[in-house]
Amino acid sequence: MFDHAAETMPRGELRDLQDKRLRDVVALVYEKVPFYRAKMREAGISPCDIHGVGDLPKLPFTNKSDLRDNYPFGLFAAPQDKITRIHASSGTTGKPTVSGYTAYDVDVWGELMARAMACAGVTNKDIVQVSYGYGLFTGGLGAHYGAERIGASVVPASVGNTRRQIMLLEDFGVNALACTPTYAIVLGEAIREAGIPLSRFKLRAGVFGAEPWTEVQRKHVEGLLGIHAHDVYGLSEVMGPGVSIECGEQKGMHIWEDHFLPEIIDPDTGEQLANSTRGEIVFTTITKEGMPLIRYRTHDLTVLDDTPCPCGRTHVRMKKLTGRTDDMLIIRGVNVFPSQVETALAGIAGIEPQYLLVVRRERNLDTLEVRVELAPSLPSDEVRGIERIHDEVEASVDSMLGIHAEIRLVPSGSIPRSEGKTPRTQDWRDK
Repeated sequence: MFDHAAETMPRGELRDLQDKRLRDVVALVYEKVPFYRAKMREAGISPCDIHGVGDLPKLPFTNKSDLRDNYPFGLFAAPQDKITRIHASSGTTGKPTVSGYTAYDVDVWGELMARAMACAGVTNKDIVQVSYGYGLFTGGLGAHYGAERIGASVVPASVGNTRRQIMLLEDFGVNALACTPTYAIVLGEAIREAGIPLSRFKLRAGVFGAEPWTEVQRKHVEGLLGIHAHDVYGLSEVMGPGVSIECGEQKGMHIWEDHFLPEIIDPDTGEQLANSTRGEIVFTTITKEGMPLIRYRTHDLTVLDDTPCPCGRTHVRMKKLTGRTDDMLIIRGVNVFPSQVETALAGIAGIEPQYLLVVRRERNLDTLEVRVELAPSLPSDEVRGIERIHDEVEASVDSMLGIHAEIRLVPSGSIPRSEGKTPRTQDWRDK
């Protein structure tokens, strides 16, 4: 274990620490963040009413829309001269969801990712290839920090150029790979197609996240690369990767409860549910300085398992995600909302405001097709006009989403309507 004392802390001692840290963070946001002060006053509470974890239900929820409404820095609890890092993820309107980190926050992130790497069996004698993207996306730098903190050698390969990635894996004798599960499968299949025997590699572990993946995919990638594949979970709003990860038992992801308070709630009523009940997972950050979040609704559905883990870690585990409560799609590690497409299509002549997002998995890579209805007044034989519309829609959608989408223009009236909420997505990845 990277930090034996913290990771095996007795539950009673852990609860005392959580109670103190919760009181501290509630006092911090009440004093420093007008949004939270107003929300707590509206709920008729003050920091004096929060004594510990048992009082969590008294506190208001934080939603992604709150981050958007306070864009860019309205939820920061630290002054700008203390913010040393700004990350962001896709938002519903094209504006990113912003997260601010102090130097302390970045240091804690590295510590928790080091715990995660240790859970996957990484040591200071290993070489870790990080094939997540580096930049506003938190994946690359998060994995990088963790591997460095544990003392491993880091290969910051970033994404793309599969042939070179394979060369680095082999020539450098890489022991652990960090990337999305779908890209791990791409690498594995490329190795197989090239006829390179696995005996030429020293890989034994994978740290895969940024998108949902199944047990079938786990077995597939483990067979392709000859490794143990570990599921890692995180959100840029909460910290980034490393909020939780599977240990060697691979029976759920340990949440680092000395830094994050998890809850399971009924997504419809907001009522707190028992750990063993499937519901929406909610996080409260209890050590963040830059942008603490109180009861942040992730919209991810899972179950918490608080039974003892054979590995000896005492922190609760979350099961693999089973879905979401909103209409967000995660495609190649990027958050995609139908409302973003709607915004991208606004003002383009020759189309109707009817669209459908179709997601598939082809050769283990996610693909996105956006179907858009042509205006009924547009003559079908106007080839040049249709080509212009296609190119304009493609450029606008790609710019808005940050990933490429295949555009398919369809006749007016061909996309199904509903008397209720019209479905905007079809996800065929697990079909």
